[in-house]
Order: sequence, then structure tokens, then C-alpha cells
Amino acid sequence: MTALIDLEGVIKDYASEAGSFRALDGVSLRIMPGELVSIMGPSGSGKSTLMNIIGCLDTASAGHYRFKGKDTRELSETELAALRGGGIGFVFQGFNLLPRLTALANTALPMVYAGTSASARKARAAELLASVGLADKLASRPTQLSGGQQQRVAIARALANQPALLLADEPTGALDSKTGVEVLALFRQLNESRGVTVVIVTHDPAVARATNRVVRIQDGRITHDGPPEAIAEQAPAA
Repeated sequence: MTALIDLEGVIKDYASEAGSFRALDGVSLRIMPGELVSIMGPSGSGKSTLMNIIGCLDTASAGHYRFKGKDTRELSETELAALRGGGIGFVFQGFNLLPRLTALANTALPMVYAGTSASARKARAAELLASVGLADKLASRPTQLSGGQQQRVAIARALANQPALLLADEPTGALDSKTGVEVLALFRQLNESRGVTVVIVTHDPAVARATNRVVRIQDGRITHDGPPEAIAEQAPAA
């Protein structure tokens, strides 16, 4: 089976007035379709850079990143944008919902850019909101929803164009602990019921242990790749 995510010797350098900085130092990583994985590391470890490359929001300085077997270095900007819009669904800590739009309209928004018909958008958005437990909140605006409900809308929106990958950046960071546990359970449910690959980027060991596989990154290098049981209890590093 072809890996969904296949990084080989990925290096990412940033230049500044103070000199160059290597954020990723030869990262190799394979994630297969249907996996539920966390990428864990403290601030400055390189996890956000790795997330940006996996999400095709940034490109590697050296090495290869293949998404579904296709080398992203060979894609044009238009092709990368199409991959982000259809192949990858993004979930962020801050929800990023449009305040004037209802939950239904926020969820349907990616389908507008994909050219989906209005009737199909409405039907799929309603189905997705029901699948995340918000069938009774279709007409609610973000200010009428709790933080957990807003994140559920954001997850539904991320699934709008049936992506192969759901990429979540600190998805419980703005939530209380109880709501965070509920959101993590939702990711597992969607992973198991829909078969969507889920990659969660986090600094929190408790979040990492809610996945099936933990990739730990430190100083731009992978230092652990294995089951969550191997992650020892420790205080989260901000």
C-alpha cells in the first residue's frame, strides 16, 4: 500500500539577518492511510514546521515529501492549492469560523470554492454537522456556540471536501479539559467510522496518548516513533 504521507530526509532551513536556522534536520516519516497519529514536541522543536510541510503550506529546503505517492516538489502552486483544498482538511486551535455565518454556512464554505452546487453543499454540510453532534445547531452563529461546539463546526468544515488527511494543530488548546477529551474522542470516532487519516500536532502528552501512534520531535529530529504507551507522564512544555 502506498503511504499517504512519505517524508524522506526532509531539511528545512530559514534565513535571517542573524544567519540561517535549521528547523528540520533530515526528517523521514511514513504515515499510512487510516492512521491516527500525533506529532509531539515542545515549542521550537520543529513540529509546526513539520506540520506546515505536511499540509503543503511550506516546502522543504531539501529532501522529498510525497503525498499519496506524488512528489510535492513537482507540483505547481496551482496544484498545491488544489491539494490543500481537496486532499487535506485543516483544524486549528482558534477555530477560524466566520462570525457572521451560521454553522451550516461555515461548514459549507470549502465546497463553495470547490464548485459544489448549493443544494449539495447544504445537504453535505448538514450531514457533517450531524456526524459531529450538532444537528440542532445548523442555524447558530459562532457567538451562540460554546468553544467545544465551535471546534466541532471547524472539524465538520475540514471534512467538507472529503479529504484524505485531517491535520489538526493543537485542536484542544483553547478548550477546557473535559471538552478537550470530547473533541479527541470525536477525532477517533471519525478516524474509525470514516477511515480518514488524522494527524494531531501537540505539545501535550495527554493529547498524544489519545492517538494510536506518537511521533516525538526535538531540535528538528524525530526522537521517538511508536505507541503512545511509551510516552511518559510529564508536564506539558508550552
